[in-house]
Amino acid sequence: MRLALRLFIKRRAHHQTLQQTRRSFHHLEWLVPRPPRNVRTTAVDAGGVRADLIVTPESLPDRHLLFLHGGAYRTGSLATYRHFTWRLGKAARARVLAIEYRLAPEHPFPAALDDALAAYRWLLGNGADPHRLIVAGDSAGGGLALSLLLKLRDGGLPLPASVVALSPWTDLALTGASLTENAAADPMLNTDNLPRFAADYLNGADPRDPYASPLYGDPAGLPPTLIHVGSDEILRDDAVRMAEKMRAADCSVELEVWWRMPHVWHLMVPFVPEATAAIETIGAFVERTVPPRHSRGS
Repeated sequence: MRLALRLFIKRRAHHQTLQQTRRSFHHLEWLVPRPPRNVRTTAVDAGGVRADLIVTPESLPDRHLLFLHGGAYRTGSLATYRHFTWRLGKAARARVLAIEYRLAPEHPFPAALDDALAAYRWLLGNGADPHRLIVAGDSAGGGLALSLLLKLRDGGLPLPASVVALSPWTDLALTGASLTENAAADPMLNTDNLPRFAADYLNGADPRDPYASPLYGDPAGLPPTLIHVGSDEILRDDAVRMAEKMRAADCSVELEVWWRMPHVWHLMVPFVPEATAAIETIGAFVERTVPPRHSRGS
């Protein structure tokens, strides 16, 4: 899998234009397996944001999970994650609201954050109990999830029960040592691409704005957080430093650095056994932080 990623993702993406990358993702959508028949997926308008509500047989009626996809704020869609979001809902025993936030550079910062906030408000407005609500995201979506927490806290809105950040991009100023230390080892991401990706999203905004780069915010008071990252990732230090900063602020944070796992290996289920194991770890974390209140149902 690492060799395939290096040959077909890392090497090809190094010189691709945004339009080429988006076309590649669009073609990939047709190859992504659909959820099982007993999983119900409903298209919804979540406060003006296009979204899917995904309910598995295991989903508890009062447990909700807001999922924010990755893609460097420039790519990604509901379809490319449909093989993962239902598995996340099953493991977390939650109703998943996966949103399709606006993408850069057409819609730069803070459009993605505004959409995440609108979807969160929509959940609350439709009866979701924040004490039984999880926010999760991968890559850029993982950083967006943490930025959303800062926005909620600063705005006086109720915080979710817990947060899951998978290989999060938390530092758009690009100061992590792993960007150079793991440049060759990372089988998937190119360090040289990140300045362009960050510039497309920021559109001149300060890369150390906490709502764009949560690493530079004050995490005091944020809820329990689970962070996953691979040991060879160029974004390893984005995750490690975020966890260190949260611990220094007396937050409850669990950091798991998975040996030789590529960026967001969770999406490689069912081909990579560690992907299944990592998703199970997420489910166990949710069970610890969001105790069930009702029996199963949808």
